Amino acid sequence: MLQVLIGYNLILPLIIYVLSFFKSDKTKTAEVVMADYAIIVTAYEDVTNIPAVVDSLLALNHSQYMVYIVADKCDISELHFDDERIILLRPENTLGSNTRSHFYAINNFKRAHNRLTIIDSDNLVHPEYLNELDKCFNQGYSAVQGVREAKNLDTTYACLDAARDIYYHFYDGKLLFKAGSSATLAGSGMAFTTRLYRDCLENRDVSGAGFDKVLQYIIVDKLYRIAFNERAIVYDQKTSETTQLVKQRARWINTWFKYFGFGFKLIFAGVTRFNANQFLFGLILVRPPLFIFLALSVLFAATNLWINPLYSLLWFIGWIIFVFSFLMALWQSDTDKRIYRALTSIPKFIFFQFVSLTKAGKANKLSVATKHTASVKTEIPDAGKKKYI
Repeated sequence: MLQVLIGYNLILPLIIYVLSFFKSDKTKTAEVVMADYAIIVTAYEDVTNIPAVVDSLLALNHSQYMVYIVADKCDISELHFDDERIILLRPENTLGSNTRSHFYAINNFKRAHNRLTIIDSDNLVHPEYLNELDKCFNQGYSAVQGVREAKNLDTTYACLDAARDIYYHFYDGKLLFKAGSSATLAGSGMAFTTRLYRDCLENRDVSGAGFDKVLQYIIVDKLYRIAFNERAIVYDQKTSETTQLVKQRARWINTWFKYFGFGFKLIFAGVTRFNANQFLFGLILVRPPLFIFLALSVLFAATNLWINPLYSLLWFIGWIIFVFSFLMALWQSDTDKRIYRALTSIPKFIFFQFVSLTKAGKANKLSVATKHTASVKTEIPDAGKKKYI
């Protein structure tokens, strides 16, 4: 039974792929609401990249939005913005939490924005970002996840980090939504009606990493679906160095152990309510991080050589299916050649994730946010500039 619980994760991407072909998801119709966005940018201890993200936000092809920068525990003496759409907020007391920063911005809105979107301080946005979000909201959805594309592929680790994101966006975003479930939230590049966001988190104080895991569970539990739009693009700075990688992954692993139980609740709700959205999404939430279930699959396959070699053969078939599924995500996502070349370093990448696992218990004490020690790109990649043309 334990082997089955781990092994199904190897073929789950293929199952989602097949389901996406059979699900006929009719376009929802809804009254078109005049879009007025609050763009919330959160920064913790470091505002070095804020001018670049502001420049990209001011270049948006949209007429109704304001930008709220929450500079938590930051020196903002060097930040000056003349545009009235940019609101710089510096809390008197340290917030130390994404959701606290978000609600600090919400409580300081200059007008009643009906939608909000969350952007990290090291992100850049495509000029059509808000227009693409509008398309999903106008179809009746109240929550949307866009794509976080890599803006830097300067190191092997950055390329592998980007490959991971491509895999998750393809299966946990595009195909999962197409199959009738919800896209998983990615921490930034996501948008909600202001009412839904407040209903979900206003009375919850989510500390540490993982607010997006709590938020997505509540949204799906409320019987909403999270839409996915692969053309709502945010450019994200990928991890370039091992120290940075270990700290970031330690937080993410800690988050999975903390919140994977939500998946069982949604699976049960999906079965009792006959709700495919909740059931499929629950399966995704209980799935361990990639390196954990891959390592366990190797352990089980080796053990079965002494117990029942036929089971080892089944594991081998599972690996072939998983590798094919992983490569399929890259093939269908216009992947940069540098990412393919970096795949040979996957074993080293996995090793550092095991190092992260040993630090997961104290992850939130090691770091609150990812700090990029390498040079952070301040312009949209050339490939990104060509999109939509």
